[in-house]
Amino acid sequence: MISPSRLPVLTRVALILTALIPVALTADDSPGLHYYYPVPAANPPQTIKVDVCVYGGTPGGVAAAVQTRRLGKTSALAVFRRNVGGLTAAGLTAMDLGTATAIGGMAHEFIQSAARSKFDPNNGSPELGFRPSQAEEMFRALLKKAEVPVYFEHRLIKVEKEGGRITALVFENGNRIEAKMFVDATYEGDLFARAGVKYFVGREDNSTYGETLNGFQLAKTHQFRFRVDPYPTIRKPQSGLLPGITAGPLPDAGTGDKQVQAYNFRMWAVLADAGIPWPKPAGYHREDYALLERYLNVDPASEWKFTYGSGPVKLNVGDCNNAGPFSTDFVGGSNAWPEADYATREKIFQAHVTYQQGLMWYLANDEAVPERVRKFTRKFGLPKAEFIETGGWPHELYVREARRMISDYVMTEKNCRREIIAEESIGLASYQMDSHHTSRVIVDGIVRAEGCIEGKVKLPYPVSYRSIIPRESECTNLFVPVCLSSTHVSYGSIRMEPVFMIFGQSAATAAVQAIDAGVTVQKVDYQKLRGQLLKDGQVLDWNTPASK
Repeated sequence: MISPSRLPVLTRVALILTALIPVALTADDSPGLHYYYPVPAANPPQTIKVDVCVYGGTPGGVAAAVQTRRLGKTSALAVFRRNVGGLTAAGLTAMDLGTATAIGGMAHEFIQSAARSKFDPNNGSPELGFRPSQAEEMFRALLKKAEVPVYFEHRLIKVEKEGGRITALVFENGNRIEAKMFVDATYEGDLFARAGVKYFVGREDNSTYGETLNGFQLAKTHQFRFRVDPYPTIRKPQSGLLPGITAGPLPDAGTGDKQVQAYNFRMWAVLADAGIPWPKPAGYHREDYALLERYLNVDPASEWKFTYGSGPVKLNVGDCNNAGPFSTDFVGGSNAWPEADYATREKIFQAHVTYQQGLMWYLANDEAVPERVRKFTRKFGLPKAEFIETGGWPHELYVREARRMISDYVMTEKNCRREIIAEESIGLASYQMDSHHTSRVIVDGIVRAEGCIEGKVKLPYPVSYRSIIPRESECTNLFVPVCLSSTHVSYGSIRMEPVFMIFGQSAATAAVQAIDAGVTVQKVDYQKLRGQLLKDGQVLDWNTPASK
């Protein structure tokens, strides 16, 4: 259980977390809008035996399970809740592709299929033309065609090991899965943490790996557009701070810490006439938005376009996102998530629900909000035909970053800038080095957003096979294609859903070859692996005409 002292002082909503009262759910509760809820014990408990066990229903997890079957081995996919497809099936339909031609293999297959989906302007995303439910249908179809058994509502509680090898995963309902190889495809790294693999949470100091964008960084983008006073009584520090602002002296730029970039829900909006009005959550407290209220009213003539450059929210038909220094991101609310137990994550999850639903209700209805902002917000609502079980709200929180494994090869900013070219490529990444805010601080008497970075990536770059496998001394039959070995900065570029699919497929390919050769994951013949990856359409290099 996490100590209350480690949780940041944020808004009234976040203070709920400091109590850490056990979650009081009964067996009769609907899963609804929850991260964690009780499920019946298996009766009787069963042991499933496969060649490759994949834990995590992310796109990387689906790709790993399917690729294993395509290569003739048995696999099983264990999923925490009731859905597969991760964020791609939970509202993030504006997929961050980076350089699209750098995406190969199964990820390319998925994108091509998504692009052919019928686009309804009231119910679709114009970027690729698919709805969240269509994304999940495509992932389920991949699994069904490959005959992958999917075990929903399986929550990992124990990893059994003999020496350096994992032998089985034990789940909360009493079931267990035995396998020769394992894949941790969770957004949190829950499997490898329980397996004793070393990891890091937060931001490294710039000096650790010779980087420039890590650690404490005052934001250059998504920053406050106007000078905003941080005190309840303007220019009166003795009156305290508005909610959501961190007090205290500022660290030097580049100083490492344990802060995690902000999470949100990727709301999927439709036009109001076809949708559900923005709900007012039970725990709503308008004072939580006092800083936003001041920001919106600094300049009565200012224009708010509801786009990335303007804010206060990127709001449109389809996938919506954070935009600006006070938006749908619950800044500071994610810090405890990576290492929290399931009950505590449920409380953090609900705090995010309350914050973001409250934000949208506030923007649409509160009279202190400029009328034109309220009017625009009310043009949209939640979809009736998406996320039906959760009332039109996404079922999954956007966990942008959690644990990151530390292996023999750590991907860094230098890899993203191609100052160092990673050897033994298992796929390319190409998106900018992107992090959302981690805090709001006071600089010269005004509030400033901190933590947002947008570092340019000029060309696609390879990611090393060594970054998805642990050190041999820690585990010899595990792959980590999602929370791979990388710094905060490089992970900001790598952490894209198509890239997770690429690495999930590559991980499964290596797992099958390790089984066939009777070797550890560290001893896989890379040249043989490379040959199979290329055969399956993966793009591994960006220095030959054939790769482009």
